[in-house]
Amino acid sequence: MRYKLIISYDGTNYSGWQVQKNAPSIQSLIQNALQTVLRHPLNLTGSGRTDAGVHAKGQTAHFDTDIHFEPYRLRGSLNSLLPADIRIVDILPVAADFHARYSASGKVYHYHLHLDPISDPFTKLYCHQVFGSFDLEKLKKGAGYFIGTHDFISFANVKDEPQKDTTRTIKRLDIIEQKGGVRLEFEGNGFLYKMVRNITGLLLDIGAGRVQIEEIPQIFEARDRRKAGTAAPAQGLFLYEVKY
Repeated sequence: MRYKLIISYDGTNYSGWQVQKNAPSIQSLIQNALQTVLRHPLNLTGSGRTDAGVHAKGQTAHFDTDIHFEPYRLRGSLNSLLPADIRIVDILPVAADFHARYSASGKVYHYHLHLDPISDPFTKLYCHQVFGSFDLEKLKKGAGYFIGTHDFISFANVKDEPQKDTTRTIKRLDIIEQKGGVRLEFEGNGFLYKMVRNITGLLLDIGAGRVQIEEIPQIFEARDRRKAGTAAPAQGLFLYEVKY
């Protein structure tokens, strides 16, 4: 049988989702917990990697087992073994051909910006604090340039994969006001490595007046990651949902 996990985690203390040789990762901790409970080796496959410091509300993964179990009991057992900053939200049986990564039809990411000049000690691990003069209306206007189907190679760290298809479709990029700042909601059919953080970084430069909105088409046309500025910090980013 194949099962899908829905996972929530605080990425602050981890090297990211993917297994690393010399650093703790979310994938390795969950995989080890599964092997402890089910008592056999297995591979846990995620919908995609998240970087060190990035969080998730709805990461998904799948695994195979011949062991019969009640999903809610396994969920309880796994959560009792896992650190408090990693939680299995649900376990669901799926078809044998389901794949956490390749069956996905889209993803939703949220990026949190704190715009109040006084930082909040209770949210600082989960948002990016913006200091200095900042024009939110410019950020909102700039966000519209990213909606639709584009070649996003200027906004992705893909130099080691020169043959990779870098065309993606962003269905929406909504700017939602919330206490102390805003939340950028990205929904698309897929995202390249660091694409959300790189787009957000450029929008931060636009809001701060370091880059003009009119430069965005030129950055797309350049097909050069170096033209798009610095990536936004990891702690503001959440993988909110994987769609199937």
